[in-house]
Amino acid sequence: MMVRTLLIRGMLVGFLAGILVFSFAKVFGEPQVDHAIAFESAMDEAKAKADLERGIHDVEEPELVSRKLQASYGLLTGVMVYSTAFGGLFALVFSYANGRMKSTDPRVVSVLLAITGIIAVYVVPSIKYPAKPPSVGNPDTIGMRTELYFIMMLVSLLGMIAATMLQGRLRQQYNAWTSTYLAGACYILIVFTTGELLPAVNEVPSNFPADLLWNFRIDSLGMQIIMWTTLGLGFGAFTEYANRNRFGYRNGANIQLNAH
Repeated sequence: MMVRTLLIRGMLVGFLAGILVFSFAKVFGEPQVDHAIAFESAMDEAKAKADLERGIHDVEEPELVSRKLQASYGLLTGVMVYSTAFGGLFALVFSYANGRMKSTDPRVVSVLLAITGIIAVYVVPSIKYPAKPPSVGNPDTIGMRTELYFIMMLVSLLGMIAATMLQGRLRQQYNAWTSTYLAGACYILIVFTTGELLPAVNEVPSNFPADLLWNFRIDSLGMQIIMWTTLGLGFGAFTEYANRNRFGYRNGANIQLNAH
């Protein structure tokens, strides 16, 4: 199967995943962001009032992008680009893994890749740097925090690739379970060591509502689960259907020709 065909298919499934993720984020995620913004605004107003009493006048910076635009077209654009891009990357990884894995069923390969992807790309990096509302934290450290998160994500992803390759080599000497355990231990060692070496980031105010932070992180996890589940199940089913129509039709035509 051509890589171009798989790439287009992956981007289409990613586009569909983006629609589902946006719907979920709009209904469940955005209210949590609004609450977080209200909390930060109240703290800023209290700080501004205290500064004013001390004779300090802060210049209020103009709002470059309105909150209404952020919660609508901004959210839609970001989610759709993110999901579609990951759909394309998912298809490229599938084209490499398909045929190299023990299972030849594209649905099984697709689901295994989705499980591996959400663990390496989201779950492990979020253990070190958990999600928090965009309004929380020091604006001056956004660049640093973004770099640290992507470093952790990159190490996790490369560690997962290395562990997968190691598992294939170990299977020449050990059974499937033993080789999987050893490769998994190697991955855990890599990400644990990296997590210990990277600096911690804790900019959530001590008086920030714990339930609000928890709900935001659950919603963030939910968005990732929706995207990766759609990629894993949708791409696998789409590929299986395409293969069945492609090869099944030819096999059926051959049977009819042989019958005559």
